[in-house]
Amino acid sequence: MALSNSQYEAIIKRYEDTRDHHRYILEARKNEVYSSIPGYRELADSVSTLSVASARRMLEGDESALGELRGQLAEITARRKELLAAAGYPADYLEPAYTCPFCQDTGYIVSPGTNGLKEKCRCFRQQEIEILYEQSNIRDLIKKENFSTLSDRYYQGEDLQHFHAAVSFSRKFVQNFKQDYHNLFFYGTVGTGKSFLSGCIANELLKKGCSVIYFSASGLFDTLARYTFDVRSKEEQHDFCEDIYSCDLLIIDDLGTEMTNNFVSSQLFVCLNERHLRRKPVIISTNLSLEEFRDRYSDRIFSRITSSFTLRKLTGPDIRIYKKLPNQK
Repeated sequence: MALSNSQYEAIIKRYEDTRDHHRYILEARKNEVYSSIPGYRELADSVSTLSVASARRMLEGDESALGELRGQLAEITARRKELLAAAGYPADYLEPAYTCPFCQDTGYIVSPGTNGLKEKCRCFRQQEIEILYEQSNIRDLIKKENFSTLSDRYYQGEDLQHFHAAVSFSRKFVQNFKQDYHNLFFYGTVGTGKSFLSGCIANELLKKGCSVIYFSASGLFDTLARYTFDVRSKEEQHDFCEDIYSCDLLIIDDLGTEMTNNFVSSQLFVCLNERHLRRKPVIISTNLSLEEFRDRYSDRIFSRITSSFTLRKLTGPDIRIYKKLPNQK
């Protein structure tokens, strides 16, 4: 599926606003440094003066001009860093800042071997995903559900052991995401943190520039059914499936809450198999036990899950209900 013109323009406008925001911050920092560090402005201004003088010398045939300029600029850079450090500022305080360091908040990157051709950055692709598949809820989710807000206060005994094991593996999953291919299967009782941990992982990977598609099981299969059984949507179906198969991480939440039938089982297997062939990770969460999962889905799906996913069980009280109790916030 393609963005409409208005959707594309909205993303481009967001990049423009981001660049303006960072330019405003940088300008404010420059004014702060210029007013608080004597001689810093003069050093900064001398760069352009030296560059102009060097360019004139090179035009006149002075072959030593470029080398001398590089040496002078290196000395100025070192002196500026010394002045910043002496005043208590970090060395990169006046360096341009970017929300996305890969595309420098332009939305496009130049890939190696493409003769300068530009393609969409991953951060642009993630914004497309959020618009096309109504994934904006993932942003709201990860504001509350991330590793910084993680707590084990609701777990005890064996439940606590399960929780710590799941958290430890989730952190390793993020740390090794770009090097190792792993899938995760969170299962266990209702409200024990399965979706929370999925959100924690999504949050960290989005910050790393990875593309993440998040769907509830019912939402995923309803969307697949809508495209599959509408003969006018074959192109949209192809694009949707390609995105589902190729995004960096696919999260299927609450598997087992959908209306399970032959269509759902076949689509789930195709999705898991295709992503496995492409070495693209999947995270699944379900309230079903392994026995219930095996009985509900086909043997080949159960075999794929148990053979190519790391299984992490979470048990304990329903935290969402527990938090609503007096004095348990």
